[in-house]
Amino acid sequence: MSGKVTVNQTTFEPGSTKVAVPIMGQTPQEVLSQAKNAIRQHPDVIEWRIDYFNDAFDQEIYQSTANSLREILGGTVLLTTFRTTGEGGKGQVPDAEYVKLYHWILLNHLTDMIDIELHFTEETIAELTYLAHAHQIKVILSVHEFVGTPPELEIINVLEQMENQGADIAKIATMPKKFKDVLTLMRATSTESAKLTIPIVAISMGPLGKLSRIVGPLFGSVMSFATVGEASAPGQLAIEDLRLQMTLINK
Repeated sequence: MSGKVTVNQTTFEPGSTKVAVPIMGQTPQEVLSQAKNAIRQHPDVIEWRIDYFNDAFDQEIYQSTANSLREILGGTVLLTTFRTTGEGGKGQVPDAEYVKLYHWILLNHLTDMIDIELHFTEETIAELTYLAHAHQIKVILSVHEFVGTPPELEIINVLEQMENQGADIAKIATMPKKFKDVLTLMRATSTESAKLTIPIVAISMGPLGKLSRIVGPLFGSVMSFATVGEASAPGQLAIEDLRLQMTLINK
């Protein structure tokens, strides 16, 4: 069984890898400037990393920035992510503040997709996922392993857990210590992309993992993250380089 999710006019499904560009501005001006630069490269997704945004908890400034961002993006999918420090981000807030922020974003329909980290309690994930779906917002459940790459069976179990907890897309990013780790992630993803009812985003980080960002269509990863400016994770390629190499390898 192969999963497929459509957001706006963009469909995420195995065999086709969409390109996402993160924007990480600290101020409204930086956010909008980065968005304008990124949108010129015609990405499929803009990921707004609100853990970098100084005014993430100021509702008036956030709302104004989000409205302006939507005008810039047009129909391009907006993915909103508050990445915590434990998952490689800048966000350091109590869980209750994270949940409150996400509640407000979802209730005001300020995004098309939202990233929720798997380490939160089942109750928190269920609550946020229910609210997102009630407002026609898709959920990415995510986990980031910076210490290493788990065994294949553990990766499979995590992906299946994400499906069981209501994710629309399952995302896993791991850090390889040897190239065999990259192959482990790709093999697990290939197996699960044929079994799950939801699409998978799988990324092997760092220099060793760059191949995983390029050959997504071959092993079932439906999204790859590229840069227009600063990278949000180790091993990201510039969007023009990623697209060129994807074209060469996947044609």
